[in-house]
Amino acid sequence: MPGIDLIFKITGIGILVAVIHMILEQVGKKDYAFIATLTGTIIVLAMVIQKIGDLFDAVTTVFRLW
Repeated sequence: MPGIDLIFKITGIGILVAVIHMILEQVGKKDYAFIATLTGTIIVLAMVIQKIGDLFDAVTTVFRLW
């Protein structure tokens, strides 16, 4: 299922970002920890926005809009 694949990708990115954030916090690099978290959030947002665009395309096709 393509939906499950996306969920696993998002989960993997979340776990990786959380580990990187904790390591950087322990070292005392709070600025880099924030940047790592922000980067992970932007990557996941880009993945989700792409899927939302696909959903809108499917809706316009089904209801023959435009």
